[in-house]
Amino acid sequence: MSTRLHSFPDIFESVFYEDKNPIHLQKIVIPIIQRDYAQGRRDSDVDRIRSRFLDALYDAVTKAPITLDFVYGDIDEKGIMTPLDGQQRLTTLFLLHWYAARKENVFGEESGFLRKFSYETRYSARYFCAELADFGPSFRRKISEEIINQAWFPLDWKKDPTISSMLVMIDAIDEKFREVDDIWGKLRAGAVTFYFLPIKDMGLTDELYIKMNSRGKPLTLFEHFKAELERKLRVLDETAARRIIFKTDREWTDLLWRYRSSGSGTDNDYIMDDEFLRYFKFICDIICYQQGESPQGRSSDEFDLLEQYFSRQSKDALKNLETMERYFDCWCSISGYDSPSAFLESFMSYQHEPGKILVDASRYMIDIFGDCLHSYSDKTGKIRQFPLNRVVLLYAITSYLQHQTEITEKDFVRRIRIVNNLIQNSEDEISDRIDRNRIPAILKEVDAIILTGQIDDSIENNFNVNQLQEEKDKILYLQEHPEDAERLFALEDHPMLKGQISILGLDHLDYGDRFASLFTCGWDRIDCALMATGNYGQMERNKWRYQFASKSMQIAWDELFHKSANAGFEKTRKILLSLLSTNQTFTDDILQKIADDFIAECEEKKLFPWRYYYIKYPVFRPGSYGKLSNRNAEEQPYMFAVMQTRSMWSQNTYMPYLKAADEAHLSRDDMGMRLIYGDQHIVCRNDCYLLRNNENEDEPVETLTIRQNEEGVDTEDRIIRLKEYIKWG
Repeated sequence: MSTRLHSFPDIFESVFYEDKNPIHLQKIVIPIIQRDYAQGRRDSDVDRIRSRFLDALYDAVTKAPITLDFVYGDIDEKGIMTPLDGQQRLTTLFLLHWYAARKENVFGEESGFLRKFSYETRYSARYFCAELADFGPSFRRKISEEIINQAWFPLDWKKDPTISSMLVMIDAIDEKFREVDDIWGKLRAGAVTFYFLPIKDMGLTDELYIKMNSRGKPLTLFEHFKAELERKLRVLDETAARRIIFKTDREWTDLLWRYRSSGSGTDNDYIMDDEFLRYFKFICDIICYQQGESPQGRSSDEFDLLEQYFSRQSKDALKNLETMERYFDCWCSISGYDSPSAFLESFMSYQHEPGKILVDASRYMIDIFGDCLHSYSDKTGKIRQFPLNRVVLLYAITSYLQHQTEITEKDFVRRIRIVNNLIQNSEDEISDRIDRNRIPAILKEVDAIILTGQIDDSIENNFNVNQLQEEKDKILYLQEHPEDAERLFALEDHPMLKGQISILGLDHLDYGDRFASLFTCGWDRIDCALMATGNYGQMERNKWRYQFASKSMQIAWDELFHKSANAGFEKTRKILLSLLSTNQTFTDDILQKIADDFIAECEEKKLFPWRYYYIKYPVFRPGSYGKLSNRNAEEQPYMFAVMQTRSMWSQNTYMPYLKAADEAHLSRDDMGMRLIYGDQHIVCRNDCYLLRNNENEDEPVETLTIRQNEEGVDTEDRIIRLKEYIKWG
């Protein structure tokens, strides 16, 4: 027998030869051992498969013909064909041709071949196919409802999974093709074809069917995907197709098997299908970025990705195939390690260790490969749960694995540290928004670092520019001072720095231990000691919001210690270094004394600058994001309002002098800017308090002046002054 191209109608008119003996095809029978028909099942995966298949059939009828590839089976001496593979496609074609014939009123001999298709899985399915072949719906209501209401349709047939699935598919076909004309003619003209491959010299035993069809279990999404992948690749390169499918069944399955998750089968078996598909999506996203584009707003459906990157419509299909193969192969054999996890643990850690990069234990797994396999997309496959910073890091690691023979492990460990530092300090830059897609440039920079150990200045708009410059400076510094490498890396790994050491600088690596000692102390004590040393705050770009520290949120310290668009970083650095210069080790008591000495000096001299109030009165030190507000700090240095959000005023904002003096009368409705007393209120100004009537704010009832020297510095504690006024007023 030989392989030929057939349409569904003409296969019943075909003659096949076995040892030169002609065999006329009489019937197609789905045997007892086969699966139930599944393309009409109702679940999310099958819905997608059904929709895609119907889209393809619709395009074949309305646009250009398609070939559905191979159907495998055996034809016995009586001319009965039993398909081993292709049952689902053949059944859908049977239903589509039945629908076309009945829609266009084609009966009799021309559509008689429909009676030659049958199911042997259950007697109900067999009789249903026979009755359906002769039935003609009115098309005035839902077709499945018409069928169920026929006298020949026992109600218990609805429990047959094959019949119920066929009914769903019939309705789906009707919905899709209702407005299409001449479906029958186009199908008869070969709009949809397939290859039939007879299996010779092989008995149709239960063992054979079990081997090919998993004994009646419905095809999984992954099995459909793998079949579609094989079909796409055969069109591109038959040799590559065989190689990839072989690896999918062998090496790549062995690789992913250790990461398998519990399946949904009745035997609660364990499968690695989802893991494969998630990693496949990661690879497709990388391909997209390498082409200078973003996957945002595009379909993440596995079959759409196959069509986009691995079909004839993609001019880079063969190149993309090579990429996919490399990305799987590189994890299969890692020199010196028996598993991906062992390799990853060799250079990644949850705490500082020589020769390793740091991983945030509260957010991420060390086994980033396994993390990708389990969380790259959600259950629907549509939402990426694997953050972009992890995408970049995993890309860097796979880049090394693909060039293991060219890069020493020692060089890789140094280079992946550079990449990790850049990732940690480029939160805003690692973005693939449609209007700001930096990832293609970032991946190019990663390749340059991993392959050469250098920063490529010719690649624009990638990582944070401050961090790029720092990493270049570190590279040059360690070339001249290799003995300082471990001291530098330990400082990078401090949780308050996260890879950026500019707040100390390469010229003060000797302060690394002092810095570590300082941050064993309470953050509020550190804050007060810093302010006693100097006003370390930084003005944000908007020129009205200021960044200070926080006793409870690290994000405030991150904003202070990492270079940004804020003005005042160098001032903060100078004040921090000045504080560190006072002691080799720090305790809460040492820091408290620094703050107390400053307060005592202010009170002794009767000079009360703004930072005196910040240190003495806790309400000045925001416990949230470290944000204070002052729209004219140069002319009104005392008018800082305390914010409790990161960027905007709210009802929790307040003027700290008012809150410290009489919190009970602080007005939330006025965003903490007034003390309300009946029909009057008090507000604060840079050099006084004003008592005003609620109804007439233009004319103050009374002005409470704060004594100041010629430089505009308070010479009395204005909070004590206000408390006394309230008490006796």
